[in-house]
Amino acid sequence: MASDFDLLQLENDEETAPSKPLDPAGLRMVEALLFASSEPLSLEELTLRLPEGTDVLALLEELQNTYASRGVNLVRVAGKWCFRTAEDLAYLMHRNVEEQRKLSRAALETLAIIAYHQPVTRAEIEEIRGVSTSKGTLDVLLETTWIRMRGRRRTPGRPVTYGTTDHFLIHFGLENVRDLPGLEELKGAGLLDSAVPASFLVPTPNDDIALTEDEDPLEDGSLFDDDDADETAGS
Repeated sequence: MASDFDLLQLENDEETAPSKPLDPAGLRMVEALLFASSEPLSLEELTLRLPEGTDVLALLEELQNTYASRGVNLVRVAGKWCFRTAEDLAYLMHRNVEEQRKLSRAALETLAIIAYHQPVTRAEIEEIRGVSTSKGTLDVLLETTWIRMRGRRRTPGRPVTYGTTDHFLIHFGLENVRDLPGLEELKGAGLLDSAVPASFLVPTPNDDIALTEDEDPLEDGSLFDDDDADETAGS
């Protein structure tokens, strides 16, 4: 019969035993898939393309550690994985990046309102901004694929509601929309006056794909609201 000392020694040996080494071939496969993909890949997508039984998450974490000090880093955005230029080296890329279009101030304000207040209608955007929002501004944002039409509000006129997309998260390097800066972060970045009223609140963003209780699904062939229809008829 084993003594108490032997049992204690066995437990210590188990605790100090080295963890099972990761499969070098698996590391190479994950690295190759991420390097070759033009879009971030999810854990599920990688799992389907690797041998059965592969611990994909462990391989991703190992690659993330390996690349942490290199010129490119393995990062997680929108719940998916991809290689990105290290943040401290981003300035090297500026000369080689061709900016296709600069968003207008109206478009940036509209995008920010959609990101923080989604799901939100055009009328609600105008109420928050305090000025009218043209259909062209929303069209530009839809073309970027950063926003999408979600559904229809259950109110008179049944206006379209808008929300952000995974492309928005990927472009701005966010794992989820709740990573957007809060009130104190916006103040610290100089984007808000430090003397804003005490009653001023920055909403907690929520981009849940499921429709809310006051939203109906979009109907095929009818993707604009009554305001948009009026505007189109008058053009």
